[in-house]
Amino acid sequence: MKLIHQTFVQALPLIEQIEAVGFEAYFVGGSVRDALLGKEINDVDIATSAFPAEIKQIFPKTIDVGIEHGTVMVLWDGEAYEITTFRTESTYQDFRRPDKVEFVRSLEEDLKRRDFTVNALAMDKNGQIMDYFNGQEDLKQGIIKAVGSPQERFHEDALRMMRAVRFVSQLGFTMEHDTQEAINQHQALLEKISVERIAIEFMKLLQGKGCSKGLTLFIDTGLYQYCPGLAAYRSQLVQFAQFEGELPTRLSAWTLLLYHLGIPTEKTTAFLKGWKCSNKEMQAVTLAVGTLRTRINHPLTSLELYHAGLEIALEVEEMVSKLQVPADLESVKTRYEQLAIKGKSDIAVTGNDILAVLAIKPGRWLGEVLNEIEQLIVTEQLENTKEAILNWVKNKYQ
Repeated sequence: MKLIHQTFVQALPLIEQIEAVGFEAYFVGGSVRDALLGKEINDVDIATSAFPAEIKQIFPKTIDVGIEHGTVMVLWDGEAYEITTFRTESTYQDFRRPDKVEFVRSLEEDLKRRDFTVNALAMDKNGQIMDYFNGQEDLKQGIIKAVGSPQERFHEDALRMMRAVRFVSQLGFTMEHDTQEAINQHQALLEKISVERIAIEFMKLLQGKGCSKGLTLFIDTGLYQYCPGLAAYRSQLVQFAQFEGELPTRLSAWTLLLYHLGIPTEKTTAFLKGWKCSNKEMQAVTLAVGTLRTRINHPLTSLELYHAGLEIALEVEEMVSKLQVPADLESVKTRYEQLAIKGKSDIAVTGNDILAVLAIKPGRWLGEVLNEIEQLIVTEQLENTKEAILNWVKNKYQ
């Protein structure tokens, strides 16, 4: 294979520098897999027979990002590259991290510890592929298969079970029988893995082009039982797995999942908290779930559109189209632009203006008055001018 991808070409001088002093170096892992599949490549990983201290001698600018595990970040031509020494790993007492890492000079020994055959590929500077585990054939056949013994691979890092179903979703592949059987047997090991790591894989699964296939495996292997808040929702997950269409964003993935699970809007925050989502994401998803449930029944009113905001309103409109409800994105954009205000800061008066007119002390009542003014302006019952608003205030409260 020719190094036609610019990302490989840009990183080529690093491999040449390493080889110039007598060591081996290769592109490895996902970038090689994606190049063979004709996919977009954003970054590359380099593996080498040089030990970390030797890499630091070769390159003037380095950062010790994971030197105890053999990884050194090299700063080169305005880019940062992770270069990792060939290594083998000992037993894994906690199913997450090796008890000991040993650096080796053999590429084959290094690739032996990779998770799946399609990821256990290396490529030299000339584009020649090193494939010790039939990974290229598995790529052609569209198969996710563990390197060597799947039981051993999953005992080394139980997250690999989630990665397996995630790759099925992302690549649209099928899973090899023994690999799937090993997940069936060892599903409970997922309890040993942090929620944060599981969540990353779960989101990638939901956003994959083969989400339906990946979710079905996620359910059939029982992995869902060891994910936050999902154990009691098998039938709902099965229904969600019938859903066709890609989920392009985290917001749409979380929102449509919660919609299919039937979790009440007021309980979405608790559910997402279990997945360690950020406060910002929890607020956005909760708003989107409520907006979606409203939108399925009828087009959003001006007030509902205002509270949702344009970004969420448009995403929800995309979502309802996937739920066989007629959608009209242009109408949403036009109606949003026509709103008298887009937020409270657009209101023509401030709290101080109202206090000056009424000549009384501030209190909770002031926020309630501003909320009422906001609602009246959005629903076109009150003109958004200082004069009109203060006249309304005087007539109602003075």
